[in-house]
Amino acid sequence: MNVIECDHTVADAKIAIVIARFNDFINISLLDGAINTLKRIGHVADEDITVVWVPGTYEIPLAVQILTKTTCLDAVIALSSTIRGSTTHSELLGREACSALNRIALANDIPIAFGVTPTENIEQAIERAGTKMSNRGTEVAMTALEMINIVRSIRKKQ
Repeated sequence: MNVIECDHTVADAKIAIVIARFNDFINISLLDGAINTLKRIGHVADEDITVVWVPGTYEIPLAVQILTKTTCLDAVIALSSTIRGSTTHSELLGREACSALNRIALANDIPIAFGVTPTENIEQAIERAGTKMSNRGTEVAMTALEMINIVRSIRKKQ
């Protein structure tokens, strides 16, 4: 039996983080968590991390698509927080971003770690940024690191 399981150390990886400026008071904490994890756990060098700020969640997929087509990357991390208001706008943004990013990942054979964090209110968003619960940016960075190693392992087996 062949089993592929991988850790989170990927010192030679090139990773982009695409992050929404909307709700940046939350997203900055997500970004800090992601970068800290990439450096401390993944051993990714500063020069191998690219951060791209976009206006909002809706703009993330286009930036990710262009990055995957024009840059040699091992993974992309998509970060934003959506906070429910009086309409279902935040739910729609999250669902559409998820669908678009999944299509981009599959079309380009590159891991895209999904860190679009939907919340019901500001308090919940703050919690997901690391005040009471774990930092969602950290969790998503761990996913990206592990997926880089999994993809590399699968390709070596072929």
